[in-house]
Amino acid sequence: MAESKDYYKILDVSKDATDDEIKRAYRKLAKKYHPDANPDNKQEAEAKFKEVNEAYSVLSDKTKRAQYDRFGSNFEQAGFGSGGGYGAYSGFGGFDFSGFNGGIDIDLDDILGSVFGGGFGSSHKKQGPTKGADLRYNMNITFEEAAFGVKKEINIARHEACDNCHGTGAKPGTQPVTCDKCGGKGKIQTTQNTIMGSFSTVKICDKCNGEGKIIATPCEKCYGKGTVKKTKKIMVDIPAGIDNGQAISYRGEGDIGKKGGPNGDLFVVVNVSKHKIFTRRGFDILCDISVPFTILTLGGTITVPSLEGDIQYSIPEGTQSGTVFRIKDKGIQNIHSRSKGNLEFTVNVDIPKRLNDKQKQLLKDFASIMGEEVNIKKKNIFGR
Repeated sequence: MAESKDYYKILDVSKDATDDEIKRAYRKLAKKYHPDANPDNKQEAEAKFKEVNEAYSVLSDKTKRAQYDRFGSNFEQAGFGSGGGYGAYSGFGGFDFSGFNGGIDIDLDDILGSVFGGGFGSSHKKQGPTKGADLRYNMNITFEEAAFGVKKEINIARHEACDNCHGTGAKPGTQPVTCDKCGGKGKIQTTQNTIMGSFSTVKICDKCNGEGKIIATPCEKCYGKGTVKKTKKIMVDIPAGIDNGQAISYRGEGDIGKKGGPNGDLFVVVNVSKHKIFTRRGFDILCDISVPFTILTLGGTITVPSLEGDIQYSIPEGTQSGTVFRIKDKGIQNIHSRSKGNLEFTVNVDIPKRLNDKQKQLLKDFASIMGEEVNIKKKNIFGR
């Protein structure tokens, strides 16, 4: 019986390694020792590649791994395995390698992509119609423009089809030609004879980058790209009630799509400037108003600012500083309906800083009636 192999050592993992750790180790080594990656040392690479696959075929199978941990790598020959051995290995995400010795055609990137999910085959696929890139435009608007809505014309720079070559990338009068390296397929197949039989791999064509076509004579305007950058004027309709940081989308106003794909979209993001009086809370607007203490005490009418003009509002007597009043439907229109928020204002006492002697005496008399002690200093010649 052959000497038992240390599969854990071959994959460079510990004996208590998780399934994910084993898979990551295998992925790394499979790429490292693949024959195509070692053109100068194919024979040794093929042997290591086979050894790595053999180790993974056992350690990735819970049943086989348990038997291996107990009986070693000869567990199948000893009659403890389920049969099949390495020749029937199908560890590549369901790809059956049972006919390996008879020759097989494999797109290695597709296989690894199916096992590990993305990152391998997707970038090597010949591209079909692709949506163009989305664009973002930052627009500065005032507080009032956000509240009532506004229309503005903007200039955006975007990629459009070259009007000289009509998007082909080729000089007018010429056409892209079929790649002579891949024959227009965008991929190249190589076949190698190994100790395991015929092994074919498919790779992206490095001459046409998987396009299948080559532009022999590029357009002089777009230099073979098929697109040019142009500036276009667009009328933007900002709806009433929009808030800072919100965006409006314009479908199809982004960069042109590739290979007949749809254009990208344009997103206009608004930056709302601060107001000198109001702040915003949802669709409500808030402000502070200074009110003379006499009106707060005796009651009276004050002028309240709003986005639609001044409003006369009656303050009841005995109003305390810091009291909040609400006027309905004087806020900002809801962007999703016709309703409006409210105007909320907080009244703060306005203490007079300069009083004449008569005013001070009246306040002193009032304080005396209320049983309060106040200190009114008389000005002398030096204080004056």
